[in-house]
Amino acid sequence: MSEKVGEKILNILEGMPVLRKLVSAQFRLKSFVCVAVLIASYVSFNATYLVLSSIYRQSFIKNADEVSDAVSHQVFNSMVQLMERGWTRDEMNKFIESIKNTRAQFPYKVEIFRGEAVERDYGMIRQLEIGRNISDAFSSGEAITYKADSIVINIYPIKAEDRCLKCHAGARTGEVLGVMKIQQDISPAINEAKRKFNVFFFILLPISFIMAGAVATFLNARIKRSTMFFHNKVTEINSVKDLTRLNNLDTVETGFAEFNETLSEVRELARKIRGLAVDKDILEFEIKILEKFVITSEVVRDWKEYVSALLLEVNKVMEAHTLFSIFKIEEDLYDLEVFWRNEPPEITRARFEKVVKQRILKENVRFKDNIKVIHNVADPSKTLCELKEEDIELQTKSLILDTPKIGGVVGIGVQSKSAVDSIRSLVVDSILSTLINVVGSVKAISKFTKDLEYYATRDPLTNLYNQRIFWELLGYEIGRADRYRYKFSLLVVDLDNFKNINDSYGHAFGDKFLSEFALNIRDALRLGDILSRYGGDEFVIVLPEADEEQAFLVSSRIMENMEKISLMAPDGTPVRATVSIGMAVFPDHADNAKDLFIFADNMMYKAKSEGKNKIAVPTERDILDTFKAISEKTFAVTNAVEQRKIIPYFQPIMNAETGDIECYEIFSRIETDKGVMNAAEFIEVAEKLGVISRLDLIVLENAFEKIKNNGYNGFLFINLSSKSLVLNEFIPNIIRLTRKYDIDPARIVFEISEKDTLKNITLLEKFVDNLKFSGFKFAIDDFGSGFSCFYYVKRFPIDFVKIAGEFIRSMTRNKKDMAIVHIMTVLAKEFNIKSIAEHVENIDVLNSVKSLGIDYAQGYHIGLPSPDLKQK
Repeated sequence: MSEKVGEKILNILEGMPVLRKLVSAQFRLKSFVCVAVLIASYVSFNATYLVLSSIYRQSFIKNADEVSDAVSHQVFNSMVQLMERGWTRDEMNKFIESIKNTRAQFPYKVEIFRGEAVERDYGMIRQLEIGRNISDAFSSGEAITYKADSIVINIYPIKAEDRCLKCHAGARTGEVLGVMKIQQDISPAINEAKRKFNVFFFILLPISFIMAGAVATFLNARIKRSTMFFHNKVTEINSVKDLTRLNNLDTVETGFAEFNETLSEVRELARKIRGLAVDKDILEFEIKILEKFVITSEVVRDWKEYVSALLLEVNKVMEAHTLFSIFKIEEDLYDLEVFWRNEPPEITRARFEKVVKQRILKENVRFKDNIKVIHNVADPSKTLCELKEEDIELQTKSLILDTPKIGGVVGIGVQSKSAVDSIRSLVVDSILSTLINVVGSVKAISKFTKDLEYYATRDPLTNLYNQRIFWELLGYEIGRADRYRYKFSLLVVDLDNFKNINDSYGHAFGDKFLSEFALNIRDALRLGDILSRYGGDEFVIVLPEADEEQAFLVSSRIMENMEKISLMAPDGTPVRATVSIGMAVFPDHADNAKDLFIFADNMMYKAKSEGKNKIAVPTERDILDTFKAISEKTFAVTNAVEQRKIIPYFQPIMNAETGDIECYEIFSRIETDKGVMNAAEFIEVAEKLGVISRLDLIVLENAFEKIKNNGYNGFLFINLSSKSLVLNEFIPNIIRLTRKYDIDPARIVFEISEKDTLKNITLLEKFVDNLKFSGFKFAIDDFGSGFSCFYYVKRFPIDFVKIAGEFIRSMTRNKKDMAIVHIMTVLAKEFNIKSIAEHVENIDVLNSVKSLGIDYAQGYHIGLPSPDLKQK
């Protein structure tokens, strides 16, 4: 509204000097026309001159060629006649010299070349060198004519006739006795013709300029009369009411069709502006309304509360009983959300529903009767007065869209007395246009925020709690059980041979089986039990206030429910599965979350080792073996750190385009009497012992030493634990090591998993800034595994993203995973970030990586982690 009305009116009423300047500028048009006519005449004259002179020259040259040809023939015939009379060569040369001046317009030169027959009879003489054209004339017996610039050359063969044999007894009839070359220069004739043409043409020059001046004078008078009239009319306008002075513009004849059309359009513009003119109060009224449309962080919590509060704010500027919006929920299904300022009487509700539905159906028949009405009251402490049906009809202003906008909004409306006022109705229209976007956006943001909060804690496939929230809930339950002195149990449930189901029937069927399995577990649990999907086909269950006996009963119900699961595979085969269950009881088997989970997980693996489809109930022996294993790991880690025997393993990362190994990722390994221990086996122990940072520094120093010895100069990826983020001395220690081993910090890439970033966002931001300031590079590992990958790409100066292996592994079989990987790759390229595909385990996946344009590939197909550092 402000743009459509306010700016136009203010530009007319307050910006009239600008229009006057525009009119004044039109006066200068007459000078422009004069100059333009003169320039046009000059250009036209020059163009005509060039064209005619070119035509004349070509025509004259053609005529000159014809005359030259005739002259050549005449000279040739004269020379032949002289030869027939028996003239000698010297006599003919003298004759030629004597007649040269008779053809001053076409000066010519004659050369005669003696042939073999004449040389046999009269001997050879000294003559000019015979060129190719002369030779051709001798051999062919045909005349030759050609031009070289303004020189015309005719070559005529002199053939023996019967009458020639009396002087050339040795010749045969038709034999070429000689060749005559006649060379003429036609440039004097051309120059003379050009001089005469120029004299004639320039005699006409003043005539064209006189005519141009006359035309310019005539046009100038006509333009001046028209522009003065328009100028006078414009200068009379000083306010909106003065626009009526332009009413008779279309009846004025200016003598120019263009001016007549312009004046008519100006009159129409004045009429439209008068129809849109509103006062300053109306503009201020609109501004006050629009100021209420402010979206803050609190708005997205509950969009209905926001709209209700907005209705109350609008009522501070104009009285509005209701605000309503229409949303498309599903195909051919709509919600009509009605927001009342105060609690309305039932009769008013019914009347309003009737009127609004009729209006909606009238504007768009697609709604039919498939509209669900939902009433909301902004301030229920007061009662709204009863509204008549005709008042509702007259005072309701609505805006219905053909297609849904953001948030699914397809319509919006307001019931207010301001809608009856024709002027304020314009403001209401403008407000509704803005409000439909505001309400739709708020609802969409609110839904997106709730979905984000939900899926930050939920597994998207089964809708169960995810691994992150499981650890939080387990820690909370340990604190509560310790505080109130009760036991609880933890179950680890794993599907037996689930990989075979995925391999045989595909991941889509496997996902369906997991969802059905999750529902069956839920049916076996008590109200208040906590079920989470830990990862893959592994599930964990927290059983509050449950001892070992109760945990066994729950496990038994799960086993019984598994017997009921039978899903039909795509080929019609019924598919069943069994489970292995391990249990642990707090505080009998462990007094902290990590150890409790490790114990239950070990019990699950014990059930699998004993034939699967079992419940592993812990015995005293199991307790001793489990904690013995933990003790052995603790000793191994402590010993390795003290003796600095943390071994770096290097896994190659290949450039997907060239096939060259350009990077390596460092992994930690510990050698024990029983073999090499992977990081997954001792990281948790190291963190618990508080030596994880020392362990990281040891493996890095050992890796840097090997890098220097091998002369490796590519990128080196290093995994960071979340503990490193809180250590102030971590980065200085790394800098010290790079200087000690002469390694460029720009070759070091520190990577942290996306899941860890969620927990330490503030620390991470500071940590990354310090890394980049020191010259190191930064990468996000498991990119896409969380729900904030877009946020991190925008916020942090990322150099590499390692796309989560769960998408890479299955993207050749799953279109959704392929689409997700494609989106992440495009995102990385847009932000100039290098992408790395993890878990590339076969050639098909590698080919897909290349086709998607991913920069690097890493996985068992590329190479296994090895203590050897090889360069390709």
